[in-house]
Amino acid sequence: MHWSEHAVWWHVYPLGFTGAERQALPPSAPPVPRLSRLANWLDYLIALGCNGLALGPVFASQTHGYDTVDHFRVDPRLGTEEDLLRLIEQASERGVRVLLDGVFNHVGRGFPAFADAAVHGPRSRYASWFRPAPDGDYATFEGHHRLVALNHDEPEVADYVSRVMTHWLERGVSGWRLDAAYAVPAPFWRTVTDRVRARFPDAWLMGEVIHGDYASYVTEGGLDSVTQYELWKAVWSSLNDRNLFELAWALKRHNALLETFAPHTFVGNHDVTRIASRLSEPRHLEHALVILCTVGGIPAIYSGDELAFRGVKEDREGGDDAIRPAFPDDPAGLAGHGRPHYRLHQDLIGFRRRHPWLVRARTEVATLTNTAIVYTAGHDGEAVAVALNAADRPAELPLPPGGWAHAAGGGRIHEGRVSLPPAGWAIATAGG
Repeated sequence: MHWSEHAVWWHVYPLGFTGAERQALPPSAPPVPRLSRLANWLDYLIALGCNGLALGPVFASQTHGYDTVDHFRVDPRLGTEEDLLRLIEQASERGVRVLLDGVFNHVGRGFPAFADAAVHGPRSRYASWFRPAPDGDYATFEGHHRLVALNHDEPEVADYVSRVMTHWLERGVSGWRLDAAYAVPAPFWRTVTDRVRARFPDAWLMGEVIHGDYASYVTEGGLDSVTQYELWKAVWSSLNDRNLFELAWALKRHNALLETFAPHTFVGNHDVTRIASRLSEPRHLEHALVILCTVGGIPAIYSGDELAFRGVKEDREGGDDAIRPAFPDDPAGLAGHGRPHYRLHQDLIGFRRRHPWLVRARTEVATLTNTAIVYTAGHDGEAVAVALNAADRPAELPLPPGGWAHAAGGGRIHEGRVSLPPAGWAIATAGG
């Protein structure tokens, strides 16, 4: 198995996590070594059960990190290259891999190549890096004026992206999250990934894909994995609507993806309303985590979700602030009310680690109603059974044949059936 198939990521949005300023520092201001604070959290993520630190943007930008102006320079609000390299080294000493977030679909308007093109137009050395728009400006990412789209038909852009990715892989990171990968043509990704793999065959390259043909970004673009937004949506939506048929359908789609690659699974990230706020019934938080930890894929926990943090994403300036809050300097500063949910994360991530084959597991639904589901997750002769009850009353459900022993959850297993309390769940292992 590739190392990535043993990974459980703890996902951090550094600018928010460290309480950085909303705008870039003045050029004369000294760097603020905030990245060093993340070292205080490495033992915390390990105790949670994770072995990967997935960082949001760390490169110089004008505001939120996704308007990059220099991919070779750490944002001074976070520190210097030395601070990042020290964090990578400290993580490596603990067996924790680091993933960087690469924004290669678009750049900020202060990106030097764009600034030159904006001044000199067609005469600019970098004119071909960008695409003119009908209004006389340049093409942007989904209409965001500050985010200027790169021209991915220009070979020099592929040269630049390849150079950035290999530069930081040389310095010890283990892979890349490729932002807005769905907006970039697959042939561009293939050009870049082939070059990167020629030097770093073990790098894990994961693309942010929200819609489209997920598998094609792997087969045609050369990525290793993509974000599984279909499953994310089905988890909270099916629980809120008490329509577990939606979850069953998504699991069938998930199985099809697993034929090609191990998707990047999650129930929260820096771009969406937190799962604790998304779910209308707080008890369903446990169900969401059970699903994440028992289906195939490479999972991530968004920092704070393990403590049931709340936060709603809003469509306005600053609308991401609630889901990207500042954290204390170290875990000792956390409030204690989220500890039970943290311990549940430990238990379920630990269960997954004891069954590493789950990364490639296919699910098969055995029992299904609007409010109850029993599914098995299996691979190479191994299997677990998962039973969820989303109703406010107890449920008794049949388990598939095979003999099952209780492994986790408040349900009771007896004579081939599982009894679940209201909003309860259970996991069983084969051979009972």
